[in-house]
Amino acid sequence: MKITDFSPTESLKPFIKTYRIIESQDELVNRVLPGTSLTIAFRCKGEVNYIKENYPDKLSVSTISGIRKSVRLIHYSKNTTTLIILFKETGATAFFKEPLHELFEESVPLDNFIPQQKINLIEELLAETKNHNQKIAIIEQFLLSKLYNYKPDKLISAAISLIQSKKGNVKIKELADTLFISQDAFEKRFRKTVGSSPKQFCSVIRMKAIIDQKQQNKNLIDLAIDAGYFDQPHFNKDFKLFTGQTPGEFFNFPSFW
Repeated sequence: MKITDFSPTESLKPFIKTYRIIESQDELVNRVLPGTSLTIAFRCKGEVNYIKENYPDKLSVSTISGIRKSVRLIHYSKNTTTLIILFKETGATAFFKEPLHELFEESVPLDNFIPQQKINLIEELLAETKNHNQKIAIIEQFLLSKLYNYKPDKLISAAISLIQSKKGNVKIKELADTLFISQDAFEKRFRKTVGSSPKQFCSVIRMKAIIDQKQQNKNLIDLAIDAGYFDQPHFNKDFKLFTGQTPGEFFNFPSFW
């Protein structure tokens, strides 16, 4: 499997983390850990399926996925090419007025948000061109056509920065108090802007931080305690939901993106 990332142009940098092209010459199953980005995936060549309860679930050619708290297993056929748009945490709301929090833990065909005729054109163009830079140009033209007069929510951006700085180990009430807003109003704004509740978002950040630090040869139990876990069974349960494996299985054979 070959994974290549491309940076967005200046006009789209406030909204897009990266464009990712995944090429697989061989048939394989890849493990995709939860993240804090909504994504759009365009299958340019081959077949791609989710593995659900050990059975393949065929994805549409163009799919939009919300933030997740659980791992996904993705099956790639031989000679597959997929282009993925990874949005910044508050970036997707600049293109979609729909309630994105309804996508939490979901992946649905893109035509739920964009007319099928327009999607067909993009899919045809992506399938025709073999050049990666040209594929990115097609995607950027599509995104620019969807960008509306969006004003960023500075309070939610500040909240995300605080959550990230504390590696997700944050109490939501204290976070809302720090930002001088009621917890109820804060949670509504967060869901609307980010696509998940603050608690769900924190849990993803927290587990990602534990995994990142463990890969730097730090002690896993110490990391879990520092992250706010009070007992190992609770941590193991959350870890398996996040990765699909026990800590021992996961770190012995780390294979994911």
